[in-house]
Amino acid sequence: MRFTRTAALALAIGLSAFAAHAQTPIGYDTLPKSFTQPASPAKDYDRRVVMMPMHDGVKLYTVIYVPHGAKNMPIIFTRTPYDAEHHRRSKGDDHAQHLIDELSLADEDFVRAGYIRVYQDVRGKWGSEGAYLMTPPPVDSGFNKTGADDTTDAYDAIDWLVKNVPETNGRVGMIGSSYEGFTVVMALLKPHPALRAAVPESPMVDGWMGDDWYHYGAFRQPNIDYFIGQTGGRVPVPVHTLPGDQYANDLAIGSAGDLARSKGADQLDAWKIMKEHPAYDAFWKAQALDHLIEKMPLTVPTLWEQGLYDQEDMWGAIHSYRAWEPKDKANNMNFITMGPWFHSQVNRPGFGLGPMTWSGDTTAEWRRDIVTPFFNEHLQNDGKPAHTPPVFIYDTGANHWDRLESFPTSCEQGCAIASKPVYLAAGGKLSFNAPAKAAGEMRFTEYVSDPAKPVPYRERPVLDRENQDGIGWREWLVGDQRFVDSRTDVVSFVSEPLTEPMKLSGEPVVHLVASTSGTDSDWVVKVIDVYPDTDVEPASGEGAYPGVVPHPYNMSGYELPMATDIFRGRYRTSFEKPEALKPNAPLAYTFGLPMIERTIPAGHRIMVQVQSSLYPLYDRNPQSFVPNIFNAKPADYTKATQRIWHTSGDASYVTLPIVPVQ
Repeated sequence: MRFTRTAALALAIGLSAFAAHAQTPIGYDTLPKSFTQPASPAKDYDRRVVMMPMHDGVKLYTVIYVPHGAKNMPIIFTRTPYDAEHHRRSKGDDHAQHLIDELSLADEDFVRAGYIRVYQDVRGKWGSEGAYLMTPPPVDSGFNKTGADDTTDAYDAIDWLVKNVPETNGRVGMIGSSYEGFTVVMALLKPHPALRAAVPESPMVDGWMGDDWYHYGAFRQPNIDYFIGQTGGRVPVPVHTLPGDQYANDLAIGSAGDLARSKGADQLDAWKIMKEHPAYDAFWKAQALDHLIEKMPLTVPTLWEQGLYDQEDMWGAIHSYRAWEPKDKANNMNFITMGPWFHSQVNRPGFGLGPMTWSGDTTAEWRRDIVTPFFNEHLQNDGKPAHTPPVFIYDTGANHWDRLESFPTSCEQGCAIASKPVYLAAGGKLSFNAPAKAAGEMRFTEYVSDPAKPVPYRERPVLDRENQDGIGWREWLVGDQRFVDSRTDVVSFVSEPLTEPMKLSGEPVVHLVASTSGTDSDWVVKVIDVYPDTDVEPASGEGAYPGVVPHPYNMSGYELPMATDIFRGRYRTSFEKPEALKPNAPLAYTFGLPMIERTIPAGHRIMVQVQSSLYPLYDRNPQSFVPNIFNAKPADYTKATQRIWHTSGDASYVTLPIVPVQ
């Protein structure tokens, strides 16, 4: 009875409430006469957009982020051709409440450490005024008549910032990757006194010798699309590409010059300049920043960064570091990091690459433990010593960071440990013993190179550059090289299985003795870590980044490249003056490969592969000498018989930077 009364009372109360709610009349118009929205939570930063004047009156679009309450705070500065607004997570006018959410992943540690963050469009791009020159030569080079470059603009911008941002302590650090890294290095040619620290990441330093445009004279063909996008307008223009396999598409069109014309690039001065300067002439030498900074005093503490698997700018950081290292007598001004990363991966998560999973988020570790303390020491008011390691480099085999006093550890000249030659021997063997004279010895290994069927640089189909299905553009430097093993125009030299671990720490150097039946030739050399057939797990652990679907890599027999590069034969004796090769004559070619830091386990084998094309990453060599390959005609492209010599008098070898395993 008690339960029934209680239930009845509750029901009555509920019906009463429903009735009261139901009595609220519905008007003829549901729109109120007025409505006041609660105030949005206050942002914890000020965002200031200014058109900053340069010395010649040109104004550059600049975005300044100042944390609320900032006082005597240092500045981190980036100059970019890729839109100063691009470094935000929020889009349009929808700005985040907190600065740490407004800026990019790479800025999080700077926000936590207390920095004013500044981004600026380079002149002529996006919101900035003036004429645009792509990676402009210095004004005193004789190839820049605008009266300004990224050196003068950086100086003017820093001067303006320290005088017009009242919250700053007057100290500025610069950071940037790729082209943005180039702008940092340009600022170091005449640094403003307020520039107290610099971090050039994967900087474009020498576009002919080994960064974006060429490698030892071989042209990097996908850059045609970059020229169009970057110089077709103040804001990049869309680049139209045919769907499907770019290997087949480009091959059907013809030479690199034909490809450029088919895309309309012949309208652009950037492409015209490229065509006019195929050799390493005065134009390229005048803007080779590693040689320019070599002449400058080392006054700004500089931390260079380069990925060990950088597929775009493999040259700049290490050669700039080496240029300045003799000036760093106390070993406290010139630093370098080489991480297990693709190009500009430092600004993204760094848990792994291709088949390899690292010990953690290596890029986050570097930003947190190396970059931010480095800037703090030189820019913050309390300036605590960061104890920055002179060399911070990742051993991709042992899967840990190495802290070294100098790098490379091993090389042919000037290093503490001399490199050791490994010989390309008869019968596809790779041997640490020099060939000896013997009756009936095989004098060479032969293959036929056909420009109509060039060797692809990665497994086909070669889709869009950002394709992430399997090994795409960012990961091709760690792609399994077995996809070319069955080709008759690729020759491989393989060692016996290692009986104990081997550590490589430095620069492999190719000493190739080769002949061609043609009058020009390209030579591609790869140094490869061959996994045993018994290995079935991914290279470095679980085979997946945290939160990412596992990669289906089976490492049994995997042929992992450690260093790959290409050399255009016409520059054998002079990069400045190309000359035809003497047909069928064994000739010497010497060139360095990218740096390695890797411990190779026992049971693995070392392989050296040689071929004569790497397409469509590099344009095809006609294999008959023409004055300018960009102008090559279909009839110029001819088959050639290539020979890799390995006699006692003409031995081909690669010096490997072998050091003791720790």
